[in-house]
Amino acid sequence: MKHYLWGAEMHRLEPLKGTTTVGVVCSDGVILATDTRATMGTYVASKRAKKVYRITDRLAMTVAGGVAVAQRVVEILRANARLFELENGRPMPVSAAARLVSNLLFSNREEGMPLPLQALVAGFDESGPHIYSLDPFGSVTEEKVVSTGSGSPIAYGVLEDQYQEGKTVEEMLPIVVRAVDSAMKRDVASGDSFDVAVITKEGFRELTAEEKRALLS
Repeated sequence: MKHYLWGAEMHRLEPLKGTTTVGVVCSDGVILATDTRATMGTYVASKRAKKVYRITDRLAMTVAGGVAVAQRVVEILRANARLFELENGRPMPVSAAARLVSNLLFSNREEGMPLPLQALVAGFDESGPHIYSLDPFGSVTEEKVVSTGSGSPIAYGVLEDQYQEGKTVEEMLPIVVRAVDSAMKRDVASGDSFDVAVITKEGFRELTAEEKRALLS
């Protein structure tokens, strides 16, 4: 994925490198994984940046791009997911959450300055596990396996070789971790550490440091 910043000429978008995020749909849930390095050009601004966010017990979102924009979109999605649940007596479907984020991104495109954000919206609802990928212009596609960010070509090398539809979360976790770890080793804008979240019918859970070390070994 390219991070977009409005250029000095004010007529084109300049691509910036950074981030590796991975999303995988399994038979019993979804896995989201991200690196934790935040960069400003060639400067490492943070080694522990948060890029995967819990929205509800069964809904989460990964972000790649501008930090302020990402945090604001996360806040809007959290508030609307809660309102949806209060008004309808059931959790917001994953597709509805993805459409909300898509509308936010698309509406800003009409102003001529797309928001510097690419997101994965994922979760588990009444129809099962889902992942949606969104670009800065508001385009949204449902995916079974997806990666964004400058490390995505490396992550895809692992995922496309080893991903098999229908595998369980337990079976896919080592592959997802290997994909992110490979990107961190080869992409200068990704690195330091990584976060992994799992969403099943039991809810949202982030892996502990011990669990991540065990998967790497």
